[in-house]
Amino acid sequence: MQVECRFFGPFREDVGQRSVRLSTDAETYGDLLAELERTYPELEGRLLADDEVSGDVSVTRNKRNIRQIDGLETVVEDGDVVRLTPSIQGGTLR
Repeated sequence: MQVECRFFGPFREDVGQRSVRLSTDAETYGDLLAELERTYPELEGRLLADDEVSGDVSVTRNKRNIRQIDGLETVVEDGDVVRLTPSIQGGTLR
């Protein structure tokens, strides 16, 4: 099946592209994130940690956070648009 992965912030720099169309056999988002870490070594350990989404990384499936669906067990469907956004830290509001 085909999914579109859109990368934001430092993830975009790590991958070298804003988005990629990926042919995948991943059945769940856990499988998909593991595949992305293998495909793009710069992402290794940044998407998954201890069998869950790493830290404050936001992973959405068609604009809905997978944590609000079934987490890493969320089923991948043909045509999904996956957005990967790292947490934003630092700075003081003035």
